[in-house]
Amino acid sequence: MFNKETYTKRRAELKKLVGNGVIILFGNNEAPANYPANTFAPMVQDSSFLYYFGQHRDGLVGVIDIDNDVEMLLGDDIDVEDIVWMGYTPSVADLAAEVGVTKTAPMAELKVICDKAKGRAIHFLPPYRHDIMIQIMDLLGIHPSQQKEKASLALIQAVVKMRSTKTPQEIELIEKACDVGYAMHTTAQLLIRPGVTERFVAGQVDGVARSLSLGNAFPTIFSQHGEIMHGSPSDALLEAGRIVICDAGSNYQDYSSDHTRTMPVTGKFTQRQLEIYSIVEACHDYVLEVAKPGVKYMDVHFAVCRLMTERLKDLGLMKGDTDEAVAAGAHAMFLPHGLGHMMGMDVHDMEGLGQIYVGYDEETRPNLEQFGTNCLRMGRKLEEGFVLTDEPGIYFIPALIDDWKASGHCKEFLNFDKLETYKDFGGVRIEDDILITKDGCRFLGSKRIPYHPEELEAFMADNMKD
Repeated sequence: MFNKETYTKRRAELKKLVGNGVIILFGNNEAPANYPANTFAPMVQDSSFLYYFGQHRDGLVGVIDIDNDVEMLLGDDIDVEDIVWMGYTPSVADLAAEVGVTKTAPMAELKVICDKAKGRAIHFLPPYRHDIMIQIMDLLGIHPSQQKEKASLALIQAVVKMRSTKTPQEIELIEKACDVGYAMHTTAQLLIRPGVTERFVAGQVDGVARSLSLGNAFPTIFSQHGEIMHGSPSDALLEAGRIVICDAGSNYQDYSSDHTRTMPVTGKFTQRQLEIYSIVEACHDYVLEVAKPGVKYMDVHFAVCRLMTERLKDLGLMKGDTDEAVAAGAHAMFLPHGLGHMMGMDVHDMEGLGQIYVGYDEETRPNLEQFGTNCLRMGRKLEEGFVLTDEPGIYFIPALIDDWKASGHCKEFLNFDKLETYKDFGGVRIEDDILITKDGCRFLGSKRIPYHPEELEAFMADNMKD
């Protein structure tokens, strides 16, 4: 938690940006795993509520009446029966005072506030939890199926504007989350070897996150089937000759990290693996040369796609004119996702508010019709203080190869005969978090997780001796 002046200033800025009406920011409730008393832990608070009201306790709602300049924290105090099980919990009034709010009320008062506000604008963000959807329906009479559509565009745009640019305080926490990410990924690099299971290594990675931070920023992706974008760890044994993808990050004091590394199970790449890996490495590092304020991240994405296409042509996997191939979306055979996404409190920062508002501006809109480009989460013009991911990849997806070959899609740009020989390859992804600076960009985190082939192989070799 930051000091109360931080939250006071944030709410004041939010009031200016939204202009009028009543803002309701819903905090999250405990989420049962399989019965009411067995909840997922730790509780994950709504990020926008945290940004403006700073408290992690469940069952809280922040209300900002712009017209009457009133700020309130609503919630019910914990009773003695709960204290027996959970220990002492500060009162709602105490929680409010910590973030510069002087007015509090029990949760039942929220209905009164909403009824009195009828005829004025009532602003809420798109809900993503069903209990909050039911609460909104009870308060405002809006069916859950209509709540995303009825959410306040003015509030969405204000929150996106404020949360997109990170303050030095926020960057410091993201850097610390990245340092936990370093410990997570180097733990994986220490443990990877033939005969251990994917689940074992991933479990150790998760343990590092839980011991050094609030836990995982997202479920760890760890798989020898790197061609599956979100491959969950299984009981499969790691096999010599394979490569494995580890995509993992931490949540450090409400701010996230997100890194991916691709590693050879035996600690040394084969020549074919190194050829593909080196292309991804070059694309990953190229971002540092071109990403800077005023540049559209969509343009950075397509610059990387052109570089990747040129290098894949050198290997005989692609052919034809590079610009035409990229315009046709042929590169999406290998890179079916975007170059990156916004980062911050959420690993896909603010994605729940609507990607069109978070990742794009009036000059950039996603092409939802083209495979691959429709998954570009971040295309907007970069600004100093933005934090985003740099995560190019090359994947060989057997079903996609078969589908495009059968239909002849982009056949003038793809060598399907050679692609057939890569169906057992898997995938490669290298990902780091970058900060847009005054003149360019830089990686976040005090230590770089090994990824250049020679340093990665040396790091793994040193530890495989033990």
